[in-house]
Amino acid sequence: GYDLTAAVAGREPERAAVLLAHQPSNWRVAARAGMGLQLSGHTHGGQFFPFTLAVSAIWEHDAGHFEEGGKHLYVSRGTGFWGPPLRVGAPPEIVKVTLLAA
Repeated sequence: GYDLTAAVAGREPERAAVLLAHQPSNWRVAARAGMGLQLSGHTHGGQFFPFTLAVSAIWEHDAGHFEEGGKHLYVSRGTGFWGPPLRVGAPPEIVKVTLLAA
């Protein structure tokens, strides 16, 4: 885990903020703390069947882009794996994020 309070301590609330968090589980908490974008991984998008089904049942935000109330989350499937070295139905990805000044 990590300490979100410590991570945002001293930040200027009117400035844009991006949170890199291993798991997407706390996205709404981070959004309420002022994070406009959270980048996460951990789920591997399920990696292979039948885990793709299990991961989508366990994780509300299992892979891809999500947006609520102007706050964004991107969960990358990544390029690695856990367990057996294979992927079926959850191709690897490298994400490129471009941030633009408003």
